[in-house]
Formats: sequence, structure tokens, C-alpha cells
Amino acid sequence: DLDPVFKFDLAGNLVANFGGGLFAWPHGFLVDDEGNVWVADGPTDALAQAGAAEGKGQQVLKLSPEGEVLMTLGIAGVWGDALDRFNGPSGVLVSGTGEIYVLDGHGEGGNNRIMKFESDGRLVRAWGVSGPGPAAAEFSDAHAIAMDSRGRVFVGDRRNIRIQIFDGDGQFLDQWTHFGPPSNIYIDANDVMYVTDTQTSALPAWYGERRGEGWIRGIRVGDAGTGQVTAFIRSDAEFAAADRAGNVYGAQVPGQTLVKYEKIR
Repeated sequence: DLDPVFKFDLAGNLVANFGGGLFAWPHGFLVDDEGNVWVADGPTDALAQAGAAEGKGQQVLKLSPEGEVLMTLGIAGVWGDALDRFNGPSGVLVSGTGEIYVLDGHGEGGNNRIMKFESDGRLVRAWGVSGPGPAAAEFSDAHAIAMDSRGRVFVGDRRNIRIQIFDGDGQFLDQWTHFGPPSNIYIDANDVMYVTDTQTSALPAWYGERRGEGWIRGIRVGDAGTGQVTAFIRSDAEFAAADRAGNVYGAQVPGQTLVKYEKIR
């Protein structure tokens, strides 16, 4: 019953919070160009079976800036692999022209697919299956989704330790492995990309053979056009975003802390 959505000003003062009673396990988050708040409420099937959902969850909710529910996708408290339901939705993306992309879902046992909807919630297509790769559109714990200025869709394929890149209709374009296991991807208006890695110490032992020695968890900053890494912030943030001045905000899970990293002028 607590309000899980917090709004702060740039000085860190709490302005508003809302959403109590709406969610089971809110996990993915987006504010669109009109200020609407999108929340992916995605307990995994194991959590849902344990009673975490209680008639909620397995949905994506669109809220007004004041917290009014404007749209829901999925069936509350019902998980599955049919096209009208989710299994652990972990992220949501809204394009500049209003198309909605839902990353479904969290954990290796999730659906591991991208679902594209029109702005009115009508399903257009879905792509992706669970798998270890290296095939394109095989995902394992798909956990991050973002879009660059060219309309390319970036998907954080976390357990496969890569970012997969698609066009807006699901055509595979490229993959990058040098950002580590991506928990979150944020791309700003200038195509500066921020990728968080919270899994370096959490993945199985075989992961160490793939990442190389000396890999450190944190936020890698790069160019979404070229893939070049341009900066690194040592951080425990799982989710990250940046403001127009280039300051970075990292949400630490665990830790329940929002940290601001000021850009050095």
C-alpha cells in the first residue's frame, strides 16, 4: 500500500509520490516526452506463485504525471507466454512517435521477448526467445531497453552479457559485448549512452572467463552511434539516467539509495 513512485526536484527534495495499491513488484520505469510515467510491474513467475502478486503484477501501467492510471497492458496477476500476458516485464520504452515496447521478462525463466504496441495499446508484433545465444534475438534475463535518435532499439541481454541492437520492427542489426552484463541502458537526446553493470560479482563462475580479468562493476558511458566507451563511473547502481547537464543518477539495488554523480566541467 506504500507509494512506490517518488518525484524529486534537482536538489533532491521530494516533490510528490504516488502509486500505492497499484503494483506487486514495480521494476522497470520510464517518463515519456509528455511527462507520463510508465511502470513495468513484473514479478517473476516464482514470485507470483509465492503469492507476491495477490491479483496485481504482470502488467505495464501508464500513469499521468499526477499518478492517474491512463492505460494498462497485460492481465493483472496472470502470467504466461500468450500474446495478451507477460511473465516478468522488466522494462518499457516509448518512441517519439508513440509506439510502446515492453521487455518481457525478468529472469532466465521469463518470456525473454520484446513486444511492440501501437500508442493505443494494440499489439503489433513480438520477437525473441529464451536462449544462451549466440544467435540473435535469443535472450537470457532480458533486463534493459532503450532507443537512440535513429530509432534503433537497444536490449540489455544480461545473462548473455551483451547488448543486442534492432530496428524498430525487430530486425537484428548488431551486438556489443564490451559493456558487460547490462542491467539498465539509458540513451539521452545526444546519443550518449549509460549502461549499468550490477552482475559482475553475481553471475556464475563461468562468467569470469568471458569478461576478462580486472572487470569492475559500474556505469559505462559511451556513444550509442559507435559503441565507443568514453567514461566509467564506479558504482553499485542497477538503474541510471542523466539530466540535460550530463549529471548521472544511479539507483542502487540493494541499498535503496539514489545517488547523483555530477559531471566535471
